[in-house]
Amino acid sequence: MNYYKWIDKNISSLKGKTVAISGATGGIGTAVCDYLAYIGADLVCLDRNPDKSNRLIDDLKSKYSNLSAKHITVDLENFDQVAAVTEELKESNIDYLILNAGAYKIPRHKCDTGYDNVFQINFVSPYYLARELMPHIKARGGRVVAVSSIAHNYSKINVNDIDFSRVRASSRAYGNAKRFLTFSLYGLFDNDEALSVVHPGITLTNITAHYPKLIFAIIKHPMKIIFMSPKKAALSIIFGIFYGCRRNEWIGPNVFNVWGLPQKQHLNTCKAAECSQIEKTADDIYRNLKKGEIIC
Repeated sequence: MNYYKWIDKNISSLKGKTVAISGATGGIGTAVCDYLAYIGADLVCLDRNPDKSNRLIDDLKSKYSNLSAKHITVDLENFDQVAAVTEELKESNIDYLILNAGAYKIPRHKCDTGYDNVFQINFVSPYYLARELMPHIKARGGRVVAVSSIAHNYSKINVNDIDFSRVRASSRAYGNAKRFLTFSLYGLFDNDEALSVVHPGITLTNITAHYPKLIFAIIKHPMKIIFMSPKKAALSIIFGIFYGCRRNEWIGPNVFNVWGLPQKQHLNTCKAAECSQIEKTADDIYRNLKKGEIIC
């Protein structure tokens, strides 16, 4: 399938618009940036590795000569850095914010905030960015695009272990963080379609390459056949820039939420009582971080 033809048919130009994206140098992030450059957007790449980010920008500029792009260093584990970059972005007149960066099976530790690093990377820092930048983006008629995951349904909130720091299973810790991000943002935006919740389905990227090296060497080629390519998975994120979501709607692959082209679907995986608890906890986390405190 020619994905650029699909974009030409289904997606509008973003010429004159600025898009900030976290995790630009990951497999899906790189594909998203390529599509954004293709449709004329100016890019702000939010990545912890400036060398990789600047190489990506150089590669994109060699392909799209009129591209305007810059890198801003931010490590989502470092809340002081996240807070500083948030203030910088407020002055950058960004139109869209794509919360794409994520971490799955990584060495676990507590961040300076006191939260588990998987929870902080996938929820605490993205939620803070969205909440702080929401008024500026809405004023410009833009949208926050949050990348969720089908893994959000692997867990439910535990008020005695909010960040799942006592849970060792990577799928559950990651799923808990994505569950928090997804349902806290529904509450924050309150049916305002300045939010789009998207998910890429199943694709082969660094986030899925967590198996032992020997096992991964054996299974990676069959996985490439079974899973979508990052370039196809990235279409859901691009689609989400142009189509907002109300509460309990998300955009993802049209075949069992796993494969296919993007479409908006209803999400019915979190009951009202749990949604309210997630929203309240997210609000507590945000307010305490603003005061330099933690609740974990």
